[in-house]
Amino acid sequence: MPTGNPTTGRWTQVRKPRSLRTVGALAAVLALTLAGCGTSDDDGPARGGPRAEAAADRVEPLQAVPAPKLPVTVRSADGKRVTVADTSRIVPLTGSLNEIVFTLGLGGRVVARDITATFQQAAKLPVVTRAHDVSAESVLSLKPTVVLADTTTGPAEAIDQIRAAGIPLVVLEPAKSLADVSPRIEAVAAALGVPKAGAELTSRTQQRISKVRKSVPAEARKPRVAFLYLRGSASVYLLGGRESGAGSLLEAAGAIDAGKASGLKKDFTAITSEALAKAAPDAILVMSKGLDSVGGTDGLVKIPGVAETPAGLDRRVVSIEDGVLLNYGPRTDRVLKSLVDQLYEDAK
Repeated sequence: MPTGNPTTGRWTQVRKPRSLRTVGALAAVLALTLAGCGTSDDDGPARGGPRAEAAADRVEPLQAVPAPKLPVTVRSADGKRVTVADTSRIVPLTGSLNEIVFTLGLGGRVVARDITATFQQAAKLPVVTRAHDVSAESVLSLKPTVVLADTTTGPAEAIDQIRAAGIPLVVLEPAKSLADVSPRIEAVAAALGVPKAGAELTSRTQQRISKVRKSVPAEARKPRVAFLYLRGSASVYLLGGRESGAGSLLEAAGAIDAGKASGLKKDFTAITSEALAKAAPDAILVMSKGLDSVGGTDGLVKIPGVAETPAGLDRRVVSIEDGVLLNYGPRTDRVLKSLVDQLYEDAK
């Protein structure tokens, strides 16, 4: 079946799908779907309720615009010590980093975006990366004073070229779970000289996440939820396992990660009837454009094995906007709320 590396967006014919990097999954889905995922006239939102796009297409910056205290010296995730003396022209090389910078109140200083930065405030910025592949020439043409990257950002030659030009470049560890939300925000804030704003945003985000977690119906049976990665136009259908990146969200929503519980140790594996039967999900979690790419709920249940699961029989599908599902950033409370609302709509 066609598969490949979502981090690069390249797909090849191989017998077994390569393991997908957890953090690359989000960027890949966005890059691929934004590049031309098909849409359909399906039967509308799935049984799980309305999608999260309307609430997820904007970020909510802190009320007070922070004044960076510079210079600051921070340790980059690649082991280098980086001194940032000017944040007047910031280039975040991933959508999730862009989201954090804007939410800290520094959006007016951002001069570029990654294709996965889908929120409205960033829409008019020039795109300098695609699925974490950086165009060093495009970045340097914007005369940045500081560049923020992930350990998944590449190619290495582009990173080296930006650094060789004398631009401070800070590499951060990617966020893989709810536990990474606060450290990630604080690391970005520290690199930009606004640690107090980082503390404020961290506190706000954690309070909102905690509030949503308390809304999970206490008496509800824990639903088994399978996270599916779908790319219909490339015939890529994958089932999330222990390292898919969705596990902590599902657990926070009072659910069981069906792929993980069925013994899948990888991040993703090819969907088979046998794997789905073993996972036996009560609900299926998908990214919205991935669902569109297979023809909506009608198309999803035609994937071999899906219709025979409890989720398929019930047509119980939870769809969440691609640009926020696995970001683990300032909008994670919205993701979690949408997940909870759709999973337990019958219990409320």
